Amino acid sequence: MTTLVIVGAGPRGTGLLERIAANAAELLPSERPLEIHLVDPHPPGAGRIWRYDQSPLLRMNSMAEDVTMFTDERSTIDGPVRPGPSLAEWAARQTEFAPYREVEDPAVRAELGTLAPTDFPTRRAQSAYLDWVFRRAVADLPPHITVTVHRDTVRRVEGPVDGPQLVHLGDRVLTADHVTLTLGHLDSAPHPRYAADAGFAARHGRFHLPPAFSADADLSGIGAGEHVVLRGFGLAFVDLVALLTEGRGGRFEETPDGPVYRPSGREPVIHVGSRRGVPYHSKTGYRLQGPPAPLPRYFDAAAVDAVLARPGPLELRRDFWPLMAKDIGFGHYHELFHAHPERTALPWAEFLAGYDAHDWYAPELARLIARAVPDEADRLDFERLDFPLAGLELGSAEELQRHLRGYIAEDADRRADPAHSADLGAFLALLSLFGQLPRVLASGRLTARSVGEEVDEWFFGYFSYLASGPPGFRLRQLLALSEAGVVRFLGAGVRVDRDEATGTWRASGSTVPGHRVEATALIEAYLPKHALARTRDPVLRDLHRAGRIVEEVVSDEEHTHRSGLLTIRPGDSRVLDPALDGGPHPRRTALGPHTSLRAAAAFARPRTDSPGFRQNDAAARAILRALAALPAAGGRPTGRPTAPLAARVVGPGPRPAGSGPEQLLDQVLGGDVVRS
Repeated sequence: MTTLVIVGAGPRGTGLLERIAANAAELLPSERPLEIHLVDPHPPGAGRIWRYDQSPLLRMNSMAEDVTMFTDERSTIDGPVRPGPSLAEWAARQTEFAPYREVEDPAVRAELGTLAPTDFPTRRAQSAYLDWVFRRAVADLPPHITVTVHRDTVRRVEGPVDGPQLVHLGDRVLTADHVTLTLGHLDSAPHPRYAADAGFAARHGRFHLPPAFSADADLSGIGAGEHVVLRGFGLAFVDLVALLTEGRGGRFEETPDGPVYRPSGREPVIHVGSRRGVPYHSKTGYRLQGPPAPLPRYFDAAAVDAVLARPGPLELRRDFWPLMAKDIGFGHYHELFHAHPERTALPWAEFLAGYDAHDWYAPELARLIARAVPDEADRLDFERLDFPLAGLELGSAEELQRHLRGYIAEDADRRADPAHSADLGAFLALLSLFGQLPRVLASGRLTARSVGEEVDEWFFGYFSYLASGPPGFRLRQLLALSEAGVVRFLGAGVRVDRDEATGTWRASGSTVPGHRVEATALIEAYLPKHALARTRDPVLRDLHRAGRIVEEVVSDEEHTHRSGLLTIRPGDSRVLDPALDGGPHPRRTALGPHTSLRAAAAFARPRTDSPGFRQNDAAARAILRALAALPAAGGRPTGRPTAPLAARVVGPGPRPAGSGPEQLLDQVLGGDVVRS
């Protein structure tokens, strides 16, 4: 018996399990039994972020038809493609997909029963889908692979380089031939930059919240009518505002002119500002109106190879962004010319020939676009999109409120109108960049400053702002909250100062010079960024202190960038171990957002050849090969006798009532049964 311990049973751990099931027939002989232990204090499948136990107000920022956990005909993987339903397809035909189990919560059942493909589901609905995906992955495993779920936390992993690994849980120790860390989104101690505000709050009895996952944030310390500054205008802001308004009993009433907010009287007064001063662009609520663009066209493997062949250090903005931007533009204009030809002045073939011929920043390309696309609103302007309030100075706070309401209404209208489907074409092209971006990062050719400032700060922030915003109805609600006076805009270039004399924070922005507001609460409305040196995850903290894992550090003669990410080998996701001269540990693997392989989401849009699915497949195949290559006696006993039944209880929970697959899978989800 060989043993694999997967630490983290959320979407990434589930995705790895699905790939193990898909590849086992080829790579793990039936005479080599494998026992898999999944360890997570949260429910398997959903994990912490997507668990059922969170506010029903919290939503996904993807449409139901754009969420899948399965490979498809577009997947470029070495293992077998195993298609499966998207969230929308599963919700519409749940009883057709084994193993079926009725969703327990009647509210979630009702949501799934009426869920349209273009709806933005609650996170609870996604939790139900991930629960089913996990149970299907278990059901798809061959008979010689068993699974045990432990609702527990791994405290420590130790063991020789090429020998059994001891995995310490709260109440037991597992012996493993291989350990995989699929830990998902993690917490860190707050960055030192927040210490001054935390200390200020403690001295004056004020409320301060550093970056936190919204579902876990304790907002009870903010009083009704209290003035609070939210610094940040992205997805964390959207969730926090929902919890501070509807979550406190307020409600939105639909009218012919849009939603109107009816306060409960328990809301604070929310002042929001950020560097840009505007919310993330909402997701589009429609599909492409023309044929999909054949992507990538410019930022493809051959183009990346050609850039990597250049001598000397490389930079993202100088060397790769022109190709990336040109592909985004191609997606935008392909949709405009094919779906809305009446708004173009040249035949597509003529435009494309000129577009192919010129570099992105060439004046000739700008003149071509101006000639071919008469309306400036139909042209793609990255700089205008990035800083829409740049250079704007208004005379009063009320003028700012009116200006921002107009901007937000226009953006919400545009993202709901298929006449502007070129925006979706650009969005899909932007997603396609992740096909080659991991190769660029893994090449080691970018300067340290480029990785830090241009990749981790600028590009991923810009991507989120353009492509990872909230559903459109959230912007409509934001307008209603502004009209009700519950939300007040601070503008761009927000600055927050501490006033020791009054014990208040004073917030201002560059859009209305001289205007300031006072607040007795401050929330850093950003999603937490994990940093290995400050991690709160016990197993990573222990491995880091022991010198067995290392933070990704990119350094050259001019700059050093510490990303905070766990360094892994790109090809097979092996953990790099300083005790092995920085080489890969043969028995430890890590996958997910806490690792140096960026841009590999746990689930994806169908037919986009997800980098995350490619990583899962490569890691699963490497793990199975390693386990199959162990000596026949290489597997280590777990200290428990092998039962002759298909399932056996290993924890304190009840024994299964029956021996059929449905009952056994239900018990697996209870966290205490091995399933074969």
